[in-house]
Amino acid sequence: MTEAHYSLAFSRNIGLVNEEEQNILKQSRAAIAGMGGVGGAYAVTLARAGIGKFHLADFDKFEVGNFNRQYGATLASVGRPKTEVMKELILSINPAAQIETFHEGVTSDNVARFLDGVDIVMDGLDFYALPARKVLFPASERRGIHVVTSGPLGMTTTLHVFGPGGMPFEEYFDFASCRSPEEELVSFLVGVGPAGLHLDQIDTKRVDFAAKKAPSFGTAIQLCAGVACTEAVQILLKRRPAFLAPRYFQFDPVRLRLRKRYLMFGNRHPLQKLRRWLVKRLLIRKFSARE
Repeated sequence: MTEAHYSLAFSRNIGLVNEEEQNILKQSRAAIAGMGGVGGAYAVTLARAGIGKFHLADFDKFEVGNFNRQYGATLASVGRPKTEVMKELILSINPAAQIETFHEGVTSDNVARFLDGVDIVMDGLDFYALPARKVLFPASERRGIHVVTSGPLGMTTTLHVFGPGGMPFEEYFDFASCRSPEEELVSFLVGVGPAGLHLDQIDTKRVDFAAKKAPSFGTAIQLCAGVACTEAVQILLKRRPAFLAPRYFQFDPVRLRLRKRYLMFGNRHPLQKLRRWLVKRLLIRKFSARE
């Protein structure tokens, strides 16, 4: 793609960003961890914003069970590595995009290379991928790189940003107080959606922590991409301060509800501690009933 072709391809962005800002996006490098639901949507949305450089990480392959929500999941992509499929999609939008793929996902061995030269990190990891997050977020924080994370809870979307000047990832979720991986997942779940606008939407009988499965809907993925990628663009263009944790945002389009709050102490807030205890008790009761 020549300069003229790039200008034409992304000309409709101009008026919402100016030519100088579009060039900043062209020179920016986004690292996207996870190429499934939100991660795949982030990749395509940022490509259409004109981002010119990408690091894409995922160890998984597409399967039929991904069709309801994952951008790259089609009959043609079943069995193919998600990173390769999404790389092809980005290049079909911007043939000049510079893309490096990490087929092993994000690990302690490759996180330094994954973050090398990166301007923004997008968390598209699976909900249950806490070990990868506990590698990625602190490493990004040490480098002063903002990490944008958005959760498709029910049919809602959430937003958190971790970066310079904000509460660190592990402090916000209070993982230090957790005594097991299961408690960490509970803490992550409660911390991602403190407002709980999704709770009346989900049939909890369909949630299976042991099998790592929960209901999901494609519209929530698109909401996440819109909210998270808009925030990423604001950060890259330095248009305003980042929406840093412990601030959080949740929008429910079903009942047209919005919550934007500052969660003092993060998950150490007394109400969050109570919510964590209640969720933990609910899960223990559910597992006991199965046995």
